[in-house]
Amino acid sequence: MLILAGQGNPGAKYAKNRHNAGFLLLDRIHAEHGFGPWRAKFDGEISEGAVETQAGRQKVLLLKPQTFYNESGRAMSKACTFYKVGPGAVIVLHDEIDLAPGRLRMKTGAGAAGNNGVRSAIAHLGPDVRRIRVGVGHPGDKSLVMPYVLSDFSKADLTWFGPLGDAICKALPYLVAGEDERFQTEVMRLAPAPKLDPKQAGHPDTD
Repeated sequence: MLILAGQGNPGAKYAKNRHNAGFLLLDRIHAEHGFGPWRAKFDGEISEGAVETQAGRQKVLLLKPQTFYNESGRAMSKACTFYKVGPGAVIVLHDEIDLAPGRLRMKTGAGAAGNNGVRSAIAHLGPDVRRIRVGVGHPGDKSLVMPYVLSDFSKADLTWFGPLGDAICKALPYLVAGEDERFQTEVMRLAPAPKLDPKQAGHPDTD
């Protein structure tokens, strides 16, 4: 079982926040790839399905932890224990302020870089968890980060977020097959990140 875990906060209040990018993208995958109904388990909401790859069908679990963002690793750990899989079977999908809006980067290992949800995943699973980092941009000042990520995506954001979701769904077989670099390249080919006005809020693009 491959576990694709989105980061986000539960409840309608947070549903369209930038911090819920992981949940929103899991919903797109759920719909596009015909996953089963959502149900409660592992301190989260789960849906089981399969993705067709060149090597055959791979079972995939979509997981939306309901423990709030900063404690999301707990649900991931419970799912790993149940399915008897190691941390290498988990891919965490999360928003990333240190990438420009619309950029997507795969990463394995390294630290949390201030992301408490990633810190929780690392604490429960170890440092080598695979991550899909979805750029949402930076508000330009550290003090503005929390209100920024806990605000809804803007109308301008939606012009790139929708196509990015489509691209992730189309390229998903590469991710499931373990071809992270090819997945990243294909997503960015299908949904290039928008060229931003330099007068807009800060948007570093670092790895």
